[in-house]
Amino acid sequence: MKKNNNQITKTICFALFAYIWGCEAPDILLHTIKPAVVQAKIDRIDAMPEQPTPYQMEDWKEKAIQLDNYLFDHDLTGPHLPFIWGDQAQRNFPIDGFGIYTAIGDVRQGPTTNQGEAHEAIAMLGALLGASLVGIDKSSDQRINYVAPVINYFNSHNNWNIVMNFTSKAAHVGGGYGNDFWYDVYNNVLFYALGHFYHDQPLVDSLLHIVAEQYYLADSILGDNYSYSYFDFSSMTPGKNHIPAQEDVAAGFAYILYCAYLHFDEEKYLKGAQHALNVLLSQKDSRFYEILMPFGAYIGARLNAEANTKYDTKPFLEWTFSGKATNRTGWGVIAEKWGNYDVYGLVGSTIDRGGYAFLMNTFGLAWPLVPMVKYEPQYAHMIGKWMLNAANAARLFYPYNIPDSLQAVPHLKSITKNLIGYEGLIKHNNLKGFESITPLAQGDGPLWADGNPPESMFSIYGSAHVGIFGSIIQKTDVEKILLLDCNATDLYPAHELLPTYLAYNPYEEDKIISYDLDQTSHHVYDLVSKQFILTNRSGKINISLPSRGARVLVFVPVENKIETKDGILWAGESVIDYGYGE
Repeated sequence: MKKNNNQITKTICFALFAYIWGCEAPDILLHTIKPAVVQAKIDRIDAMPEQPTPYQMEDWKEKAIQLDNYLFDHDLTGPHLPFIWGDQAQRNFPIDGFGIYTAIGDVRQGPTTNQGEAHEAIAMLGALLGASLVGIDKSSDQRINYVAPVINYFNSHNNWNIVMNFTSKAAHVGGGYGNDFWYDVYNNVLFYALGHFYHDQPLVDSLLHIVAEQYYLADSILGDNYSYSYFDFSSMTPGKNHIPAQEDVAAGFAYILYCAYLHFDEEKYLKGAQHALNVLLSQKDSRFYEILMPFGAYIGARLNAEANTKYDTKPFLEWTFSGKATNRTGWGVIAEKWGNYDVYGLVGSTIDRGGYAFLMNTFGLAWPLVPMVKYEPQYAHMIGKWMLNAANAARLFYPYNIPDSLQAVPHLKSITKNLIGYEGLIKHNNLKGFESITPLAQGDGPLWADGNPPESMFSIYGSAHVGIFGSIIQKTDVEKILLLDCNATDLYPAHELLPTYLAYNPYEEDKIISYDLDQTSHHVYDLVSKQFILTNRSGKINISLPSRGARVLVFVPVENKIETKDGILWAGESVIDYGYGE
């Protein structure tokens, strides 16, 4: 193959660089230099500031660890404490379980309601997943197995045979029991994520398989029309009600089915995942309803890389961010300054009272989008920029991170310990006495039931998802440059994963960040520039980041044989770059 002079010059420079630094460049460097990946633009993210202000970055991992300790402490005393209780109903399986409140003091729930089974899966599964993502083993936490009992959310008694938001209809205390599509899909997405960590727990693996069978059958019945409010998994019939159609549940179907394919190696699940994505991609406008649309981008990117499909993932991203959903009008990502605060990157309604963002949804968006850049690094710049904005603005949900004058119940915040946040952040509220305040941290808990205390504005179910941010976000030694772990939420990997991080530089000049490797020598490959930027290094290293640019850094042990096969760059049995041959 002919090389132009520019390629030859680059090759010589890289070889000389390796020589000067006393390290042996991988042979692949001596053969070709690939052109850098052209970065795609997402309009909504492109409009966000490079450096949000005012800036304050939480230690999200520490917050997740401390929240886990707080939520699962059975010995707490005082009003609305403890947050956890026992469930002796044994509704679907002969095992006692646990419940946690959806919001602080929620009167619909607790140990005295329906034998203690009035609790939501979205809260418990979110809490267990969040803790697991930051390294806490919830199957043996303080000698208590919190994972085994979650099988009671698998509703067998009513023949739905999927994970539902409550253990039974008797426990139903609100929306989301078989009448609101996203609840029944997202809880199974959560269950599959937990299964990645705990599939060896009793019955979990077999229930994962049953769930896959149910979703595969449902997809075949839905065919090319997902325009429904819910799906009855007992009668296997879709239905409509007062809740808008939620076409983006197809992305949740795709996630469940692709994870099932990787876990059980049954080809039909791969075909089901592809079909669900095809249906979603056939939409002409955004049908982003709550939280599932971005999983379409992630699964599309993984299928392109791992199954050689050709999905155009950009529509999924545009539909997620644009704020132009037509089924849930205006749902998307906030891209504004409210009062004195940048709230760019938060997820929710872009039009409800000027904008209403939610904590759980903001955490949830990072789950699929950060690992996506490993498979499609053309979005590294955009996702890096969005994460910087979102992670900065998300602190405003927490009552000790926002002035008392900008929150609904500041006099009650001590119970949160700044670990439990308000459910939402709103631009123009209608609370008496707060009409001119923007933004305002508040929640809908007092609207859910008569007698719900004002503390129910503090959201346990939303805050419980903090482990998503906690597992992904690391600070570096340069303020406003984050190191985002692309493997943390990349569950059910097709191959053994190499440590991979997204780093985005929001400054107008190049920056250097330091990173501590262990004593094992590594090469450092950048998926964006398609180059080994460092070779044969150990200990503390310096990594250069281009101005207002991103790198996706892959750390490759030097003992791994580096070679190309079918356009993929491999290091032993691990993939470095799926798009190396492009």
